[in-house]
Amino acid sequence: MSKLAAPILLVAFAATACAAPAAKGVQFVVDEAHRRVDITIDGAPFTSFIWPTSLKKPVLYPLIDDEGVTVTRGYPLSPRPGERVDHPHHAGLWFNYGNANNFDFWNNSDAIKPEDRSKMGTILETKILSAKSGPDRGELVVKSVWITGTNQKLIEETTHYTFAHHNRTRVIDQLVTLKALDHVVFHDDKEGLLGLRVARWLESPEEKGGIFMDPHGNPTQVAAAPADASNPPTGVYLTSEGVKGPAVWGTRGRWCSLTGHTGSHSATIAIFDHPGNPGYPTYWHARGYGLFAANPLARTIFDPKQPPLNYTLEKGQSVTFRYRVILYSYAPTADDLNREADAFAAEPR
Repeated sequence: MSKLAAPILLVAFAATACAAPAAKGVQFVVDEAHRRVDITIDGAPFTSFIWPTSLKKPVLYPLIDDEGVTVTRGYPLSPRPGERVDHPHHAGLWFNYGNANNFDFWNNSDAIKPEDRSKMGTILETKILSAKSGPDRGELVVKSVWITGTNQKLIEETTHYTFAHHNRTRVIDQLVTLKALDHVVFHDDKEGLLGLRVARWLESPEEKGGIFMDPHGNPTQVAAAPADASNPPTGVYLTSEGVKGPAVWGTRGRWCSLTGHTGSHSATIAIFDHPGNPGYPTYWHARGYGLFAANPLARTIFDPKQPPLNYTLEKGQSVTFRYRVILYSYAPTADDLNREADAFAAEPR
């Protein structure tokens, strides 16, 4: 394993390795007592589905490519030297939203002041429904509930993850069904929906830091990260529409990629939207400091000429979102990514 792999996985997988020979294919180790499900490919760490008490939502953390290089930030769960330490709610790969019935599920963390916690929302993992290993793919199904800061159960979430690998790629398909337990309005908001926070070397070299405002007007200072000549930021965003670099933020596309290198190792993270999703093609909430998110439920915040979306579910109604995230241990071409997007769009829901 690369020295960049997050320490949170090392102990768990070391214990597994001592217990039995490494299993081939995609394997799950379910450990509900420690609030985690570890996912391996041919015995090597890929990611873990975790719901620690220190987070306000379940996440996949870390994400590790097929050459053992971690592409997600360590902070706040396992900080690494030279990382930015802003936005403590940015951990791994997550799914939530900044304004559902005026409760903020995106920005919630232990850093929120006690007097503001009633305005926030928490997603609680409630049950592992199934974990099926396989030679080429594995399937994990989990259930959770969105709870408001006033302790109301607002949304029941069922997420079906599929983990796969082929050639030099690792794939995460995420099928998320949200069932409204009450009338729910996802107010037009930039903070959403599928997000991840990347490693320092995948940040943009143009990003110097600054002050970023949340939907309530609260500022977050993002400092310029410490200079590290041995592992500088090299990340470049690219969308299906040919938009590149910092200009990607607030634009739409059926896919967006982020490519960079650490030493001699090149890697790309690509997120693919599905034409069956609301708001397709999604807007990209992609920041140079390392936030990489697809947000199909905002319109006005990205394009003031557009009316607010304010996506609404009545009590008992459901909506399903489908995304594909691929980790490449190389830099794919736009043609490669378009072919993948075509294949993903053609798959039945």
